Amino acid sequence: MSNPAIILENISKRYRLGMVGSGTLREDIAGWWYQVRGKEDPYSRIAETNNREQRGASNYVWALKDINFSIEQGEVLGVIGKNGAGKSTLLKLLSRVTAPTTGNIKARGRIASLLEVGTGFHPELSGRDNIYLNGAIMGMRRSEIKAKFDEIVDFAGVERYIDTPVKRYSSGMYVRLAFAVAAHLEPEILIVDEVLAVGDAQFQKKAIGKMKDVSMGQGRTVLFVSHNMASIENLCNSCALMHQGKIEMLSRTSEVVSRYLRINTSDGNIPLSKAPREEGNGQLFFSDCKILNATKQRTHSVLCGEPFQIRGVIDVVQKTVAPSLHISLAISNKDGLQLIHLSTDEGLSGNVAISQSDQQVRFYCDIPGLNLPRGEYYITLFVSDGRTVFDHVEHGVKISIEDGDFFGNGKVKASNLGLVLQKSTWSVETSET
Repeated sequence: MSNPAIILENISKRYRLGMVGSGTLREDIAGWWYQVRGKEDPYSRIAETNNREQRGASNYVWALKDINFSIEQGEVLGVIGKNGAGKSTLLKLLSRVTAPTTGNIKARGRIASLLEVGTGFHPELSGRDNIYLNGAIMGMRRSEIKAKFDEIVDFAGVERYIDTPVKRYSSGMYVRLAFAVAAHLEPEILIVDEVLAVGDAQFQKKAIGKMKDVSMGQGRTVLFVSHNMASIENLCNSCALMHQGKIEMLSRTSEVVSRYLRINTSDGNIPLSKAPREEGNGQLFFSDCKILNATKQRTHSVLCGEPFQIRGVIDVVQKTVAPSLHISLAISNKDGLQLIHLSTDEGLSGNVAISQSDQQVRFYCDIPGLNLPRGEYYITLFVSDGRTVFDHVEHGVKISIEDGDFFGNGKVKASNLGLVLQKSTWSVETSET
């Protein structure tokens, strides 16, 4: 029998760009009056889809539009999508940080949320005081919080600083304590945004384990937003893919992740210049990136261990001076796990500099051979001057690795041997005694 912990019915959220609320008291009251009478808000008619890659004709946008789904008790639901897809807005509605423009949300039980660094803590209060404050906000008695206090502090690893104002905490300490509070105060529903990326790898692993324990061991519901597909697949049994404020797909995690990677990767059919952007001010723009094999022929697949070249073009859209330009490429697997990072910082002896007269930057990255087994991989492109991000294309180019003689032993089978390959020298002795 279905036992949903959260039900979303026709949820939409409208914003006016550059404004808080609708912009004027008159518009806010008019919208409320139409809603009370059961009529359509006139401002909803002119609101547009939240497509940040195009300039719209209206200042009203739908951050979320017509969201309908339910989450069963004990389910771990992943939420993925590009930046601006509406993920954080959805979590804010579920956390009651803001209210939907239309629709209803029904949630059974207490909700604890970890949306961004700084949410829910008072900076002037100590870690100890903030633990009790958050518990009180969730409706817990002081005795209940006290019973969990030592466990929270131990999990966060901040015992030495527990009586220090949290404004003096590092971002990592802040997140560790915030997550520990949210996970240990026994909420029926736990909502976690990408904020865990601030923590180190050891804490992320610890946090994933705790969320598994909360859902599987205690039957509580978890919503988890992340750009790390490996974490999503490791934790979530179902997943929602969001695009421009709508749920594009809701299914098993492996199916949703595969679709997300497929539609957000340029494989030669979609020009890199038209690929969706993660961030960037637009002054510099990746217009092309191609893979060349050992004979300098364009290709989408290379042999394991064989040399190849990544060749790209960056257009200077606006006159820009950058005395130190940083270009980097990251190669990830189908789960979104970054395996290799390549950068001009490590590959060049000097700085890359551009002046106002430059119109293009061409880069050539020669790789003597990837130590990766057979499979499909994705190249992320990034360019900045160390302070400003000019362009960032997540999974901009797909590259296929085929079996090759990586080990130089005449054997070309290099698949299913782990995440990476490693050459080694062996000696083996046998003895009768």
